[in-house]
Amino acid sequence: MDPHKIIKYPLSTEKSIRLMESQNKLIFVVEIDADKEVIKKAIEEMFKAKVDTVRTYIQNGEKRVYVKFSNETPAIDIATQLGLM
Repeated sequence: MDPHKIIKYPLSTEKSIRLMESQNKLIFVVEIDADKEVIKKAIEEMFKAKVDTVRTYIQNGEKRVYVKFSNETPAIDIATQLGLM
């Protein structure tokens, strides 16, 4: 499946910026029926980055994921690529 269909867009809220700086995490809104494995593969493929963990939650019919990147991949670099910084 195309990673661009799974990952809809990143969230750039105050909380997500704080998480990026303190815990090397980014928050994305994703396709509601995508599971953690599919999301992890899509993120790794899109950004050529190593992902440690993926945590999901659904709010208001929207699925969000907290993606923790490995130490060799700073989340701030990916945020810069996405134009969030």
